Amino acid sequence: MKELSIYIHIPFCVRKCLYCDFLSFPVSGTVSRIETPSALCAGSSAEEKIKHYVNLIKKELVRESVKYRQHQVISVFWGGGTPSLLSGNIITDVMEIVRKNYRMEAGAEITMEMNPGTADAQKLRQYVAAGINRLSIGLQSADDSELARIGRIHDYRTFLNTYDAAEKAGFRNINIDLISALPGQSAASYEQTLKRVIALLPEHISAYSLILEEGTPLYERRADYLFPTEEEEQEMDRLTREVLASGGYHRYEISNYALEGYECRHNKVYWQRGDYAGFGLGASSMVGNVRWSNPAEMKHYQKYVEQPGVEADVCGEEGNLQGKVQAAETAAEFIPDRQILTTREQMEEFMFLGLRMVNGVSEEKFERTFGLPMETVYGDVLAGLYRQGLLLKEQNRIRLTERGMEVGNYAMAQFLFD
Repeated sequence: MKELSIYIHIPFCVRKCLYCDFLSFPVSGTVSRIETPSALCAGSSAEEKIKHYVNLIKKELVRESVKYRQHQVISVFWGGGTPSLLSGNIITDVMEIVRKNYRMEAGAEITMEMNPGTADAQKLRQYVAAGINRLSIGLQSADDSELARIGRIHDYRTFLNTYDAAEKAGFRNINIDLISALPGQSAASYEQTLKRVIALLPEHISAYSLILEEGTPLYERRADYLFPTEEEEQEMDRLTREVLASGGYHRYEISNYALEGYECRHNKVYWQRGDYAGFGLGASSMVGNVRWSNPAEMKHYQKYVEQPGVEADVCGEEGNLQGKVQAAETAAEFIPDRQILTTREQMEEFMFLGLRMVNGVSEEKFERTFGLPMETVYGDVLAGLYRQGLLLKEQNRIRLTERGMEVGNYAMAQFLFD
């Protein structure tokens, strides 16, 4: 049976961080972003708008399930935005929809992203009861001044309280997100963050370097901040590897570290080009080398979900939703980015996604997948990266060297065809 991962996008957040370019918006702004002239549930509160949006996701989950009868779900990932703004009852209801309509593997990894301070002890216990078995908490920094400069809604103490409550609620698989190269950050302050985090012994740590995305407030006001130099960023990269290794965390992907047995199963599906289905506003999917994205505008997403042939009372009782929905084929007019990947595009992705993993890519799998030896397709590229010390071959696998990971974007870009 084929394996499938499910992604559920919750775009709501308390306040948009200054560096964030994700498809998300503050909960206080949901009225204007969701409301359409055609149909909305009665009322105009943020709570009702969230409920309306979640009911659209339920409807989409049921409708699309007919396409995945031959798949077994190995992971579910609640991303955002801030999914932990949702109540325990809402999470429970949606997870019941998933279980009723999809084949769930026993012990499937079910992750929820959350920000510190957005879920109390009771809500966390409800999440555990709903089947969420992995949390990904966005700390970013243990320095309160650094958090304030990037517009986070919490301080370090709030994070500690949330982390403690999560452990007491029963979570035994917790990831902590960190960002380096923040404005005003030094190598010393970043090292302190790393040491504080490993002292908590989370099962997984994601450590990213800040990317200034055009259009974000931080990008627009970048001249007002003092950012680390390139040399300081390199020192932070070194500290990440060494401090996390000293805490027992092995690096398995360019930006991800885990204790033994706690690698993120869901994200590995992306890097290894497995099948995944995205639900919600702007969510991306790839199944059988066909890639598409849901509409990123709320009014278009609503039309996509409520297309002819799909019937559901999203404002009424939430029970027996499955019985109110008729399976329907996706209406192409509401799917802007449907793409059947060519063989060359599949090869590119095989290489530049797979090389994000520390153990690299398999020559044998490449030839089995595409019917050609890797050397035949990429011989010159491989030779050039070997000479530069960015790539090495061990037995049947090709992987980036430590230096190659430091300039990973450059190295992986070499595998793109003109």
